[in-house]
Amino acid sequence: MSFDTPGSSTLTSSTQAVLRDATDSDVPAIQSIYAEHVLTGVASFEETPPHVDDMRNRLASVRSHGLPYLVAELDGVVAGYCYATPYRPRAAYRHSIEDSIYIGHAYRGRGLGRLLLRALIERCESGPWRQMIAVIADNGSGGSLSLHRDAGFELVGTLRAVGFKHGRWLDTTLMQRTLGSGANEPPHDC
Repeated sequence: MSFDTPGSSTLTSSTQAVLRDATDSDVPAIQSIYAEHVLTGVASFEETPPHVDDMRNRLASVRSHGLPYLVAELDGVVAGYCYATPYRPRAAYRHSIEDSIYIGHAYRGRGLGRLLLRALIERCESGPWRQMIAVIADNGSGGSLSLHRDAGFELVGTLRAVGFKHGRWLDTTLMQRTLGSGANEPPHDC
């Protein structure tokens, strides 16, 4: 599935973001974006960037669960990506998923995160999932809190000082958004 998304007000009028399913050929660009976040930021609590083969395995794992893994291209370059993973491995959690979004440094502040999150939510609402969880580090200092709030997520809690990276303790903020009918009716597999 491919999404052609006209530029939002934060994208220049001559720029068009193309959102599409990630492919194996996107993995080196995905790894590069993620490595930058691992090394310089706190959006990930990993401290050593995974290799391309590790990222390829992660893409395959997301696909094996039938979950979406999307990339955003600007002028033919992968500028960001997002995906959903199972929230927890135990069976009772099977209707809850967690979102992840990463934007390349040169492309931040252009509205790509908003486009990616909107597309991810849309794709997940067409599946059997009922809740989407966002686990946001460092009180959302990079704009993640407002991004998720604008997409309908609600603050549900904060875990204090659960990570230590770059010489400081980090909190994680939990946000949640209902997908589809949420808890208003039992899932189809019951």
